[in-house]
Amino acid sequence: MSAQFLPVNRQDMVERGWDQVDFAFVSGDAYVDHPSFGMAIITRLLEAHGYKVGVIAQPDWNDPASVAALGEPRLAFLVSAGNMDSMVNHYTVARKRRREDAYSPGGAANLRPNHAAVVYSNLIRRTFKSTPIVLGGIEASLRRLAHYDYWSDKLKRSILLDSGADLVSYGMGEHSIVEIADALAAGLSIDDITFIDGTVYRASSLEHVYDAETLPSYPEMQADKLAYARSFAVQYANSDPFTGKRLVEPYSDHEFVVQNPPSAPLSQEEMDAVYRLPYARTCHPMYEQAGGVPAIKEVRFSLTSNRGCFGECSFCALTFHQGRIVQTRSHDSLVAEAELIAAEPDFKGYIHDVGGPTANFRAPACSKQLKAGACPHQRCLFPDPCKRLEADHADYLKLLRRLRKLPGVKKVFVRSGIRFDYVMADKKHGDEFVRELCEHHVSGQLKVAPEHVSDAVLAHMGKPRNLVYQRFAKRYEQVNDELGKKQYLVPYLMSSHPGSTLDEAVELAEYCRDLGYNPEQVQDFYPTPSTMSTAMYYTGVDPRTMQPVYVPKSPREKALQRALIQYRDPKNRPLVLEALRKAGRMDLVGYGPKCLVRPEKAASDAKGARGKASSSSTLRKADGRASRGASSSSAPKKGSGKAVAPKPAGKGGKKGMDARRGSKGSKGPAGRSQAKGSAPRGQADKPRKGRR
Repeated sequence: MSAQFLPVNRQDMVERGWDQVDFAFVSGDAYVDHPSFGMAIITRLLEAHGYKVGVIAQPDWNDPASVAALGEPRLAFLVSAGNMDSMVNHYTVARKRRREDAYSPGGAANLRPNHAAVVYSNLIRRTFKSTPIVLGGIEASLRRLAHYDYWSDKLKRSILLDSGADLVSYGMGEHSIVEIADALAAGLSIDDITFIDGTVYRASSLEHVYDAETLPSYPEMQADKLAYARSFAVQYANSDPFTGKRLVEPYSDHEFVVQNPPSAPLSQEEMDAVYRLPYARTCHPMYEQAGGVPAIKEVRFSLTSNRGCFGECSFCALTFHQGRIVQTRSHDSLVAEAELIAAEPDFKGYIHDVGGPTANFRAPACSKQLKAGACPHQRCLFPDPCKRLEADHADYLKLLRRLRKLPGVKKVFVRSGIRFDYVMADKKHGDEFVRELCEHHVSGQLKVAPEHVSDAVLAHMGKPRNLVYQRFAKRYEQVNDELGKKQYLVPYLMSSHPGSTLDEAVELAEYCRDLGYNPEQVQDFYPTPSTMSTAMYYTGVDPRTMQPVYVPKSPREKALQRALIQYRDPKNRPLVLEALRKAGRMDLVGYGPKCLVRPEKAASDAKGARGKASSSSTLRKADGRASRGASSSSAPKKGSGKAVAPKPAGKGGKKGMDARRGSKGSKGPAGRSQAKGSAPRGQADKPRKGRR
């Protein structure tokens, strides 16, 4: 069951009889050898192709010796910031530093630098002057060309130039990394490896660059944001492996960044082979004293059944990183991994998830995509499902049924998010899927992502109209009623997305009011690199149409929009009043059932009354205690000769307090919102798996 971890130091190399590794993989994450981690897949894949690979996890970026822990590799350093972009890992959307890092031992923060891929690469270059460096992972992938950097509020150059690396392997990387390795092993100079799909390289001239489309130059984009919008539109249209062209981004007359077309998607046989590699399926034992690596807990008993997504949400980077063509594993491959999971000594019978970026995508959007690629200027689900869309849950249903029957498996959950518009588009098996989902694969709550209720905002998000979500919610509620189950929808909502004015924010607040839903946390739009929404945020236009888009940018307006959704929170009241005044919606201030808040004077009077009542109550309690005197339960009992200790708040007392709190106000059992078809959401400002 437990495979041997790859070397992390010289002693490990000695035990294997190695003098030198072929590749040293430097990562911003702790070392977790599980197929949910990109580092594990790439290192095991290279190992399977006969290469000696070692891992340098979270080196000290202030100490050059830390990247020399394995010595100089024979072929190259491979550098990744980790499973998450290091800046998203470090900062909330409000640019506040996070206190925890799920990808570090014990969840400790500050074990990787900002812009980790750049920092690690420069550290390596200072230490090893001529050793090839290849960047990979999501941070490098989404920064492979000029990009807007939210944290500095600037347009930044390609990561290739700032890092001093030789190549970027973008996307998922299985094809390109093996081709790079084989080319280096064959004796090719890293400077001559310019022909591999899924890579980006630097060129001093375009003499040998053919069939390329030239993007606006970096100086031009710095001077004109609309030039960046045009560039991004071209990049987006060329993100398909079948139709994508080679792209050239000029920086000067003698410096160019060249992006080769994306790598071909994995076949099912290739994807099965990737997940069949000998993973240890846990974190390295050197982290045991720190309590392990928290991120493994979320995925250890989960199955990745697919990758890629044709949903194309504007705020999601999947189109740029994994592509629009869905790739899947076979049922046999998934069952084999499920059997490995079931054999784990601490497996309790629950498979936590069977999915991927979107759980219910088990095939490309249409058969044409596997021959001619995804349509460059037409989307599969937006604004309405394409006529060629083959919406079908039959394969996913068969897979889930097979997994449910495995020995030792009590329950199979679906938690990575489903596309409800895809469900509604499946006229053959959609209802059957909803029924089996509710009956077997939901435990109280199903997370879905309508994101907003304003069709104007949803159009900028690339999400279906609100009516589609309402139809799905009605169907979900109906099925649960038929099954006699009390299960809720947890709608993810987003504030301050491009296109959202205060009017749309008020509309969303009214929706929450009518639903009786009180979201404890709300996701502010986070402008991460290389998404369509981020391009809108930076340029003020939709790159696909070049039409202006309203963008809420100031911290104050973003706070107002967020407060409106959480208008029931007393501390948000001043912000809600300000927002309603600015929106001209003071009709929502008053005492009626449709009002969001009470008038200022009434609210202050109520607060004062509560304060007086509280003071009176305190005085009465104090007087009562004084009058009881020696009769207090903590006073010595008459004739006992002993002091009786105060009776502790026993188990029953605490439980009673929690039960009262749980049933108070708008909260239901376990503090759940009693809105029909909804429930509170989890932590919102962290990236969410499978948010669709």
